[in-house]
Amino acid sequence: MTIRTRFAPSPTGYLHIGGARTALYSWLFARKHQGRFVLRIEDTDLERSTPESVAAILEGMAFLNLDYDEGPFYQTRRFDRYREVLSELIAHGHAYYCTCTKAELEEQRAAQMARKEKPRYDRRCRELGHGPSPEAVVRFKNPLTGEVVVDDAVKGRVVFRNDELDDLIIARSDGTPTYNFTVVVDDMDMDITHVIRGDDHLNNTPRQINMLRALDAKPPAYAHIPMILGEDGARLSKRHGAVSVMQYRDEGYLPEALINYLVRLGWAHGDQEIFTRAEMIALFDIKDVHAAAAAINPKKLLWLNQHYIKTLPAADIAERLRPFLVERGADPAAGPALTDVVLALRERAKTLVEMAAQALFFYHEQVTIDDPKNQAILANAPHAALTALAEALATQSTWTREAVHATLEAVATDQGLTFGKLAQPVRIAVTGSSVSPPIDVTCALLGRERCVSRLHAAVAQSLAFREARP
Repeated sequence: MTIRTRFAPSPTGYLHIGGARTALYSWLFARKHQGRFVLRIEDTDLERSTPESVAAILEGMAFLNLDYDEGPFYQTRRFDRYREVLSELIAHGHAYYCTCTKAELEEQRAAQMARKEKPRYDRRCRELGHGPSPEAVVRFKNPLTGEVVVDDAVKGRVVFRNDELDDLIIARSDGTPTYNFTVVVDDMDMDITHVIRGDDHLNNTPRQINMLRALDAKPPAYAHIPMILGEDGARLSKRHGAVSVMQYRDEGYLPEALINYLVRLGWAHGDQEIFTRAEMIALFDIKDVHAAAAAINPKKLLWLNQHYIKTLPAADIAERLRPFLVERGADPAAGPALTDVVLALRERAKTLVEMAAQALFFYHEQVTIDDPKNQAILANAPHAALTALAEALATQSTWTREAVHATLEAVATDQGLTFGKLAQPVRIAVTGSSVSPPIDVTCALLGRERCVSRLHAAVAQSLAFREARP
């Protein structure tokens, strides 16, 4: 048997990280067993489904590199097939037309609640033999006795009594099929062997199994994974920060880090924290997924992201950094090689957004010194030493990190300063900030012309800062 899994999002919004984790687990299970991974877009909610949401889902899958073997399939293109199966169920006595009005259903519900019963459809149309009509819906004739046993790979054995399940609507009065019915037809037609999805679908499972059996189809194996919670233990929402895959991308997270983070939200292999994609495929087992909900840990994600920034090839990170610099108005061609900048910055940058912010000074002609603390440092800086350094660097024959370092030390000694007393105002002068890579590395990357120009500009600015002090 060929293992076949599917990811079936509804295009009513962005790709949520909970959905992304479901897609990842389904993808890993298929890849581990040399199976097939199917992408299905469940877009039958015509009022809420949008092309923009479809694009966001496809973009998110591409960003995470979760490639699919078949699809994307769209449910809205399969309405003829759903009508065919619906007719089959009706013809074989497994479904029936129901003409109960909304008012009648509300009256039933109110009476049941008054009797402290579970509110559900009372099946009054089940044996009346109604035919199709403009106001009629189609309901599945659920078995009245017996049980549905779900041997869930995550939840364990779950038993549902058929007399607790109502006859759910599988086609609306306008003929459009409902979610539970389309899922059944699709899973049957696509030969899905394993359904991995959120545990909010667990209560749908017995109904779907009963429909599959009515169609003489073998139900797939199920694994219902728990939801992801916020740090406070509440259901994950926008108030907890980023929840969209593409929002994480825009905030400078790498797909390698996000995938590594998501796989560990509910699954573990000993104490191992870092996994290559090949290791995930080899080690992942859906039976090892925890039944309890996992809570997000933004600090762990940042740690993972920095790990990948530091360990992936610098040239690779450089290409990913490029659009973040362009977005911030920098021209990556107007400065040092991006790979060299990555090597200088990646020990301290946790995201590509942070790295881009730290790299901007390399690609601007001049820098501004806005921080009052940095202005005060420059106001008190040894101006003669800064001027002497600018003159020494302007005539320096070799421009390397080592040569710049030697010149800095020589000027500091000549001016009676420690290296640190000179380095900090120099850093502010050439970067506009009090934080940067080592000053010799920074100057070597920045280039002679910009270093000298910025040192002269800083001396002039420092005098203005000094005069402006109260």
